[in-house]
Amino acid sequence: QVQLVESGGGLVQAGGSLRLSCAASGRAFSTYGMGWFRQAPGKEREFVAAATITWSGTGTSYADSVKDRFIISRDNAKNTVYLQMNSLKPEDTAIYYCAAKSRPAIGNIKRPSEYEYWGQGTQVTVSS
Repeated sequence: QVQLVESGGGLVQAGGSLRLSCAASGRAFSTYGMGWFRQAPGKEREFVAAATITWSGTGTSYADSVKDRFIISRDNAKNTVYLQMNSLKPEDTAIYYCAAKSRPAIGNIKRPSEYEYWGQGTQVTVSS
């Protein structure tokens, strides 16, 4: 079983920054596609960003709402994926989850149901 643990959430003011980390335990981290999702109360879980693996290599993908503000990165040597969040807005407030997809070249990396493993989430609150 793969265990994912998020950290780095907290309370920040609008315009501030946070860096989330997701530490993975288990084997073959480098072969997993890693994604960040978020869920606000009363809303469905939505895609934020992904660091994926395809036949052509590795790449990143972002939701339009966070593009140019958030950056996803991964360090395979540390089995960790990061989400750098800049210029935070109140609407970014949510629980943020990291997820792992064992076959990243198959399926839709933006769809939560495609991911097999999930962390328990870390709360990000942005005050105005």
